[in-house]
Amino acid sequence: MIDFYYAPTPNGWKVAIMLNECELTYTTHRLRLAEGDQFTPEFLAISPNAKMPAIVDHDALETSGGPVSVFESGAILWYLAEKAGRFLPTDALGRKEAMEWLFWQVGNQGPMAGQLSHFVNYAPDGQDYGRKRYAGEYDRNLAVLDNRLQDRDFILGDYSIADMIAFPWAFIAKPLGASLEGFPHVADWRARLKERPAVRNAINLYKDEQNNGKATAQNNNVLFNQGAGHLKGTQSE
Repeated sequence: MIDFYYAPTPNGWKVAIMLNECELTYTTHRLRLAEGDQFTPEFLAISPNAKMPAIVDHDALETSGGPVSVFESGAILWYLAEKAGRFLPTDALGRKEAMEWLFWQVGNQGPMAGQLSHFVNYAPDGQDYGRKRYAGEYDRNLAVLDNRLQDRDFILGDYSIADMIAFPWAFIAKPLGASLEGFPHVADWRARLKERPAVRNAINLYKDEQNNGKATAQNNNVLFNQGAGHLKGTQSE
């Protein structure tokens, strides 16, 4: 059994896709980020960065002496791929490429798309510089992905965790104000992944609670404008 700590966001979808693809048994624990669930001592013991997704693998008892917790989406996907023996190349060169594209996503596509989402959805009006900068970075990463996909159906050739981790932030291009018109290979890849049952199940998980529009940078200092105090328990309201 795996405990899956989740909120209905692109980062949460990454791991939800993998859990569904591998048909692993898991229990979803819905984190209400705007209410500060991620700062509880119990969750910080699992995810010291106070971010979801995170998992606790209770099936690892026999080899580890106790449950194993994993935080950060790239690390979780790698862990689950090795656990299930699926969606990760077995040869050294293939694993090297898988690691490159996971690092690309968590270091480039994900952060740039996340910042764009902030300026599109949550920042106060008039933040034109930030929105323009991250829109450009989002498109730049679409170009990287489009170039990679021009002669293959999936990022590593075969469907893998590299696709699972990159798909969610490409899936929401339109709500971010971006277009895939200039990135035909990404558009085709996105369409292929969207038809997979595991992908549909993941993006529908707690779908009714997505984008409720209640939390903004102006009205919620728990979710936004964070500092060290959020982890030290000294933040001001």
